[in-house]
Amino acid sequence: MRKTSLTKIVLGIAVVGLGIGCESSQQEKSAPDPFAITSDQLTFKVDTLYEGLENPWGMTWLADGRMLVTERKGEILVFQDDQFTGEKLAGVPEVHEVNQAGLLDIQTHPDHASNGWIYFSYAKPVEGGGATAIMRAKVAGNSLTDQEDLIVTTPAVEGGRHFGSRIIFDNENYLYFSNGERGANPENAQTLKNSHGKIHRIHDDGRIPEDNPFVDEPDAIPSIWTYGNRNPQGLVYDSANDRIYGIEHGPKGGDEINLIEKGNNYGWPEITYGIDYDDSIITEDTVKAGMEQPIHFWRPSIAPCGSMMVTSDRYPEWKGNLLVGALAKQHIARVMLNGTDYAGEEKLLQDIGRVRQVAQSPDGYIYALTEGTGLLIKLIPQE
Repeated sequence: MRKTSLTKIVLGIAVVGLGIGCESSQQEKSAPDPFAITSDQLTFKVDTLYEGLENPWGMTWLADGRMLVTERKGEILVFQDDQFTGEKLAGVPEVHEVNQAGLLDIQTHPDHASNGWIYFSYAKPVEGGGATAIMRAKVAGNSLTDQEDLIVTTPAVEGGRHFGSRIIFDNENYLYFSNGERGANPENAQTLKNSHGKIHRIHDDGRIPEDNPFVDEPDAIPSIWTYGNRNPQGLVYDSANDRIYGIEHGPKGGDEINLIEKGNNYGWPEITYGIDYDDSIITEDTVKAGMEQPIHFWRPSIAPCGSMMVTSDRYPEWKGNLLVGALAKQHIARVMLNGTDYAGEEKLLQDIGRVRQVAQSPDGYIYALTEGTGLLIKLIPQE
C-alpha cells in the first residue's frame, strides 16, 4: 500500500528527522514545512510508496509506465502509478538463493519501447552451485515471455558471496554487467581464465564484441572488459561523457569508485586501501604499476551498492552528481565530481535503512530501495 506518511519510528529515528511526511495542509503552506529536508543544495521531501520489501535489489520502468522491483528470493513486484498492484510477474526463472546470490539487477533495453526487451542478472542454479547469468525476456501482461540466457559465468560456486551484480547499457547499446570474485577466492579477480571479479561487455543479444580487450588471448573469458574488481554492486553510465563508473565493496575499508576503462586492472587483491575483517593485513600495497587507482575510496567502509548519476532537470542542483546507496552506513551518498575527479560528498537520509538501489525514473524522479526497513521511496524536490 502507498503511504505518504510514516506513522511509526523506523530504527529509532523520528519521522520528522527523516523528512518522511504528508503534504502540509492549506493553512500551513506559508509556514516552514516540518517534513521538508534541506540538504546542502536542495530542499526535498520523501514520499514512502511501499514498506513491505524484504531484500530488494533492482528496479526499472516499462514503456507502459509500470515499475518492476526485484526481490533477491526470485520475485518481480509490479507497481503502477507509484503503488504496488499486488501482482508479481509469473515465469521468473528458478534462482540460486544463497546469502548475496539470487535474483539481482533488472534493466530495460534502451529501445525497450520498440523491442520490448528487459534484462536481469541472477544466480542461475547449475551443476556445482550457482552462476551469475544475464537473461533477457519480454513482458506480456504479468508474465515473462521469450526468455533467453545470454551468458552464464564460470565456474559455478556453492556459496553466495560476492555475486555483484549490476547491468548498464552504453550509447551504442552494449551491455555491461559486474560480477564479484566470490569472496573465498579473491585471486579470481586477477586471472582472465574465469569470469569472477570482472566487469563484462556483450552485445544486447549476447554475442561477444570483436573489440573486447581479451578476445584474442588464449584461455581468456572473451566477455571480460576489466578485471581486478572485488565486488562491484554499483555500475553507472554517464551518457553525456561516455564514461562508466564502478562502485565497489572493499573489505574492511577500501570501498572504491573507479573510472572503468577498457582492459584495465583495478588491483584486487594485489592492492587495496582496506584490511581483512579480522583486522589482518591483506597486502601492504596500495599502488602497483599496471593497476588503476580509484577516483575515491571510503575508509571506514560505507558498503556502497546501487548507484546512479543525476541527469534530471527536476534536481538541477544535483545534476552530474553520483548518488550511491550505502548498506552499512544506511544513507545515500551524494558524490560531487569535477570531471572524473572526486570533489566532495554529502550524506542524505541518514539511517533510512540499508540502501540497496537508487534509480531515476523516465519522468526524472529519484527512487530508492532499502533493506531492513523495507522501503520504496521517492525524492520530491520542493520549490
